[in-house]
Amino acid sequence: MPFRSFIASCLSAAALVAVCLTAQAQLPDKPPARPHITGISHIAVYTSKPAATEHFYVDIVGAEKQPDPENPKGVRYALSATQFIEVLPLPEGVSINRLDHTAWNTGDAEALRRYLGSKAWKVPGNVERGADGSRWFTVKDPEGNKVEFVQLPEHPQPVAAVNAIGHHIIHVGYLVENRAVEDAFYRDLLGFKPYWFGGAAEGRIDWVSQQSPNSHDWMEYMLIHGPAESVSAHELGVLDHLSIGVDSVDAAFRTLKEANRLAGVVADSHTQIGKDGKGQFNLYDPDGIRLELMNFHATEKPCCSPFTADDPAE
Repeated sequence: MPFRSFIASCLSAAALVAVCLTAQAQLPDKPPARPHITGISHIAVYTSKPAATEHFYVDIVGAEKQPDPENPKGVRYALSATQFIEVLPLPEGVSINRLDHTAWNTGDAEALRRYLGSKAWKVPGNVERGADGSRWFTVKDPEGNKVEFVQLPEHPQPVAAVNAIGHHIIHVGYLVENRAVEDAFYRDLLGFKPYWFGGAAEGRIDWVSQQSPNSHDWMEYMLIHGPAESVSAHELGVLDHLSIGVDSVDAAFRTLKEANRLAGVVADSHTQIGKDGKGQFNLYDPDGIRLELMNFHATEKPCCSPFTADDPAE
């Protein structure tokens, strides 16, 4: 090949490489993947009676009291190294609502923040860091409920909670007006998967349960069929709730009764079988938030729909 032709060929090849590199540099970044959501972290509630609330969660429920690494004004009542109830002072001028937020554990808070941002969801500019090394950020779901995503510290502190009536929060639930609107967040963006749905009356859906993508813990839509403004404080406390899983609700109820741990507590007078076929027992904290003990597994056939995913376990 003549020298001039050889040089021209090399220059053409170099130009082609330069064009390819420029085009590659202009390609949009690959959308971030959604990191794992590995189950419930906590539920945060308000208290107007701190001493009574401490008695409820420590002496009745059996949780371990801890300082709150996220909020120095708050208190944690831990059931395990990864799950707790966060109690915050009742803000001035607050409405009848006693629920501040629900929260889920994730393997990477920053990656999840970026993922939601890439989907045009409103996210904060950065994650926050707790005194224990945890990281988290908070968003609002389509109906304005605060939802937090927590990355655990590298070495979570062990929790004894030897008197806890149960150590696993298997679901949280709160008032929902529009199932389809909430699904756009939980199902479409976050990948929650159906578990069960049912209702108090035939042909009506009141409860929709769907598990987080990488665990068997679930979120329960507590659907209402009228304006939210008509819901009373007591009704809202029933709707906004947490559930602790146990092997036997009947045995847990006996433990509480025989130790006189239900004295002065607003609670059901007996256990019952829910529409999902699982044993349950309800008690209420001093500000009316419902705490439900629930069997891990159904003992009767559920109404309304079959279970479509595996149950949580201890």
